Amino acid sequence: MYKLGIIGYPLGHSISAVIQKAGLNSIGEDVQYDVMETPAEDLIDRIKYIKTNGYQGFNVTIPLKVPMSLFLTDIDDYANIAGCVNTVKVTENREFYGYNTDIYGFKKAIPADVDLKGKTASILGTGGAARAAVVGLSEKGVKNIDFYTRNIVNSHQTVNYVRTKFPDIEFNVYQIQNMRSLADTSIVVNATPIGMKGYIADQMALEPRDLDGLNPSAVVYDIVYNPTKTILLKEAEKRGFKTIGGLDMLIYQAERAIEIWTGKTPDTKLMKIAALEALQ
Repeated sequence: MYKLGIIGYPLGHSISAVIQKAGLNSIGEDVQYDVMETPAEDLIDRIKYIKTNGYQGFNVTIPLKVPMSLFLTDIDDYANIAGCVNTVKVTENREFYGYNTDIYGFKKAIPADVDLKGKTASILGTGGAARAAVVGLSEKGVKNIDFYTRNIVNSHQTVNYVRTKFPDIEFNVYQIQNMRSLADTSIVVNATPIGMKGYIADQMALEPRDLDGLNPSAVVYDIVYNPTKTILLKEAEKRGFKTIGGLDMLIYQAERAIEIWTGKTPDTKLMKIAALEALQ
């Protein structure tokens, strides 16, 4: 049996346990997957608990993705580039190895027929999810990334960081309230929680008129997965745009975590069915 779990706070909305159990069961593994609410101030005590109670791995979510890096023996390339981890493997001698599977999930959710080489992307938000989007988009070959944020001053750390990591990409940052024309954008990514159930679910991070100015061939990608069809995705579909929802990203990042823990690839179709049932 695998003993796994998730740490972060709050976790009342999380469906990670449902997805991970479905994935592990699909490869014939029994699993105990514990939802362990862990405010930032309790992280050290939680790590001691995990080390002394036989866990083989765990997922990490907000607000612990960055502070968790202080307790790791090593990290993978994605975690190094993104500056945060969301998956940890615990070795037999109780060392922690950190991974970022969000980037894998973000990138795999983009259909193969979406060509972004040499194109411009627009990212709404500049937090940890935006960093994962930058890495995924860089591997898809984008040449320009425009950030839109409500607070330009608070975004400087992220923008300066990605400029250092990706010198071949031109980065710009703009105030989201003064949205520029998106006519040259090939993909718009909502990397904010706006539109999420329980968090301004009846709004979207940009105005309908901003979508009206998009190139007809553009893609609209919302990393929010609950609801599966956010206001942003509904408005984009009304206008005929290709859309990508956050649930696929969530499933694929979970798939990669299971591969890290077990060395086996789970059935993502069964994982998605379980997720959709949980979101009813």
